[in-house]
Amino acid sequence: MEFDHHSEALKAARRKCREALAGKTSVACMGDRLALNSFCLVKPIYDSIAAASTTQAEGIKAIGKHRPDILFTSDDLEQGYGIDLVKEAKLVATEIKALIFLRRETKEVVDEALDAGADGVMFVSSVGSGNGDFIQSLLTTLKGGIYYPADVRDLARETKQLNNAPVIDCQLTERELEVLNAIVGGLSNKEISEFLFVSTETVKSHVSTIISKLGVRDRTQAAVFAIRHRFVG
Repeated sequence: MEFDHHSEALKAARRKCREALAGKTSVACMGDRLALNSFCLVKPIYDSIAAASTTQAEGIKAIGKHRPDILFTSDDLEQGYGIDLVKEAKLVATEIKALIFLRRETKEVVDEALDAGADGVMFVSSVGSGNGDFIQSLLTTLKGGIYYPADVRDLARETKQLNNAPVIDCQLTERELEVLNAIVGGLSNKEISEFLFVSTETVKSHVSTIISKLGVRDRTQAAVFAIRHRFVG
């Protein structure tokens, strides 16, 4: 991978990262000490970091103490498991945005990350590839959306036949499917309202109805359900 310190793309990425993290606090927890230190020393991230650790126990302790806006973690930790940390973090700080970098690119690991409630899921192999995964995940999740790029969604989809899709209590209306598709695409309620030319309150009502009909706990799990069972394209 070629890395040009002075490239325009890198400068733009720094600017976007700085703007996204302005006024935010974060906790980072990664098993690779070199990766953790390198990550935390990036200037825009450094300014937001409240604590950095390498174990699940240290990570959850830091989250309980600092109540950060964002958790950055990887699946591999020195002790514990990053995906379990995400699950714990969501219980300790319900508003936290959890972004996880996965080293193992398997359906099982992706499913675990989605079930844990991760707001952004990325493969380590995609970082720095020019696809903008990290910056996009940051911008998308901090505005209230979810970030599951195409390679993650592909692994999350059910492989069984479509006629085995689960039966839900009530069929989604065409408008509800549009809203669900927008959620999967990472749009926030405000962006959905602008896209569909309806009020934010109307979008909130649709989201609540979708969650109820699908029998899931929140909008993130509604998106996971839709991806797995091919409710949206």
